[in-house]
Amino acid sequence: MSKKSIRFFNDREVRAVWDDENNGWWFSATDVVRAINDEPDYTKAGNYWRWLKRKLKQEGVQFVSGTHKLKIVAADGKQYNSDALSAEDIIILAKHYPNNRASKFLDWFTYSDNTIDGQSRKKAYTLFESGLLNSLEPGSIKCLQQIHAYLFGGLY
Repeated sequence: MSKKSIRFFNDREVRAVWDDENNGWWFSATDVVRAINDEPDYTKAGNYWRWLKRKLKQEGVQFVSGTHKLKIVAADGKQYNSDALSAEDIIILAKHYPNNRASKFLDWFTYSDNTIDGQSRKKAYTLFESGLLNSLEPGSIKCLQQIHAYLFGGLY
């Protein structure tokens, strides 16, 4: 678990850690709930997550991971065992969320074209399809300048 990531949805952080063994990201369940509900209080979001997890289990909704426990760095700089969800789990959670707020989060999470990640993906595909990469020397300043000029319209 060496890679860590923080992504933001409506100014709410969603912390993630990379799992080398399973080759995937795990996301803080409390952060996901906090982002969906636009909840400023971590304690309230954590309480809601625990309630929601019990409710969904009673309804027969099972997460792929069964909620994986991971040590995630908190605001105080310490690491705490936290429920973590895989990408598949987040999709399941959003589909069974008790209100319609999860749909915007799911759109953001799945990298719609309106997000920063979606825009980056579109630019990467455009660059790849242009064939420009075949004529550049990887890692050189000139290469980076040409890529920047192609993607952002700058002149070099």
